[in-house]
Formats: sequence, C-alpha cells, structure tokens
Amino acid sequence: MAKKIEVIHTRGADTSMNLPYAPAIKATGGSLLFLAGVTAANPYHHHPHIESEFDDIPEDAAEQARMALENVKKALDACDATFSDIVQVTRYLTDINEQDQLNDVWWAYFGDHRPGTATIEVTRLAAHPKLKVELSAIALVD
Repeated sequence: MAKKIEVIHTRGADTSMNLPYAPAIKATGGSLLFLAGVTAANPYHHHPHIESEFDDIPEDAAEQARMALENVKKALDACDATFSDIVQVTRYLTDINEQDQLNDVWWAYFGDHRPGTATIEVTRLAAHPKLKVELSAIALVD
C-alpha cells in the first residue's frame, strides 16, 4: 500500500482559518520515522555537555526555531523525506509568548502542509539553559 497522509476535520469546522496544525491526521502505508527532540544545538554534541558547543546559539527564539527546523530537515533528508511527510510535532517552548515567533518560521518550512501539533511550555530544556525551542516529530516515510 502506498503511503498516504490525509488531514481530517471535524464536522462544521471552519477550514478557512490559517492554523499551524491539522486537527487530525490519518496516515496509511509507509513506515513511521520518529525524530528525537531537536533544538538549535548540533544534534551530535557531547554527553556530558561541553559548554563551548552551545556558544553560537542565538538568544532569539525565531532564529532558534529556524536552526531547530534545519536540524529536522537534516534528519528528514537522511531518510529521503520532506516536511510534508511529517504527521505530528510536539513543540516545547520555554516561553509560550514566543509561540508566534516559532509560527512565523514554521510557515517557511511547512508551507501549506499542516501536521498535528501540541505546543507545550516548559521551564527548561535539557541540553542547555539558553535553548528556547525543542521539536519532536513523527513522519510517514516510504
């Protein structure tokens, strides 16, 4: 069976709204790809952490979102997948007021594709205190 991703809307929903997510996704065929939490940091950093590996991370949430999405893109590229193959993203922010900055960058990567999302405010991300955005994604790949 060929891979298929279908957006599902509830009855009576106003589908003209420009949401950054789909309310539900039906995925059939293909294989699931689970991406580990991705931040603006290089995914291949030392454990325990070396402080200097985080020196070049900007303070700006939008730029961190762009860098995190570039890291997502690298993982997708390794599987010959694209952002349109993503069916679910959990988005962690250390300041929920910066969600619009994340969304502004989001459109450039996802275009008209809307995966299911959950956006959660956390007090801190594990890798480094300066990190503001972390993304965990699931994609449907061939």
